[in-house]
Amino acid sequence: MPLQKGDQAPDVTLPSHTNEQVSLASLYQAQPTVVVFFPLAFTSTCTEELCTFRDDLSVYNGLGVQVAAVSVDSPFVLDRFRKEIGADYLFLSDFNREASRGFGVLREAPLGPGLRNASDRAVFIVNTDGTVRYVWHSSNPSLLPPFEEIRAALAN
Repeated sequence: MPLQKGDQAPDVTLPSHTNEQVSLASLYQAQPTVVVFFPLAFTSTCTEELCTFRDDLSVYNGLGVQVAAVSVDSPFVLDRFRKEIGADYLFLSDFNREASRGFGVLREAPLGPGLRNASDRAVFIVNTDGTVRYVWHSSNPSLLPPFEEIRAALAN
């Protein structure tokens, strides 16, 4: 079950797309963070989702928040994916599934034949004190998050 509004977000350290270790707590403390879990890089729905965040990044930055995308892909795959879609925000590798477990979004059902242990698609807004302020979660990998609802939650 995913974290709920009011829960404390986990402090997990993950490698970034540049293979630097990044503590999630350090992100939250710096500014509110939109943590975006996506199943797999280079898939059509994930590409559409992350390009939408890319296209709206100035809105998020204008609201004083940062975006961090998390998947179980390796840092090397994430670096290539990030460059290919032209995203200018942080990508984090949850290769060991620590963040997915901590946020409660590790997918139990296979994503496809033989594809187990990816993350569900989910979006969390985490305040600077580490408190979860907003949650959207779907076990349907084809469903995009409600982008307008996320921006509205940030504006309030």
